[in-house]
Amino acid sequence: MKSAKLLSALLMVTVLFSCSVSKSSRQQQNILSGTWILSDVSYEGNQGAFKSVLFNDSKDICFEGSQWFFRDNNNTGRYTIQGGSLCQGGDRFIKWTIVEPTNSVSQLQFKFIDEKNKDVSGGLGYRLDITNLTEQNMTLKSRVSVDGEPVTVVYNFNKQ
Repeated sequence: MKSAKLLSALLMVTVLFSCSVSKSSRQQQNILSGTWILSDVSYEGNQGAFKSVLFNDSKDICFEGSQWFFRDNNNTGRYTIQGGSLCQGGDRFIKWTIVEPTNSVSQLQFKFIDEKNKDVSGGLGYRLDITNLTEQNMTLKSRVSVDGEPVTVVYNFNKQ
């Protein structure tokens, strides 16, 4: 009986530590919390005019001016795209976290959820490198391949 209680206590401690967030991630989550406007989507690392569908959702032009909201107490949020002739407007709900891969910059990771916080993407999601994060500005980058050539998509945000 005593060994079962000890084993139970050890499992609980293991679970608590495996679910903890590093101090650096927590600080970034706190800064990220709030409303951001995606002011600009651009491309670097290759020449040419690029147009793309971002996050398997909408054209890049639709994301410019979109409003992103991050709630850090439960890591949920949403982004809102304004409707128009090229854009299907509305809210897209997300579950997000900050990931700190070994030998890499911190990353914003998110997946799509519904209004009841249920996964709607089969566990698939997106990771964007956090190259700049201050109280007022954020730059995220994602590396993609276009015709076998690397291109970096750059997302510039301003805090509202």
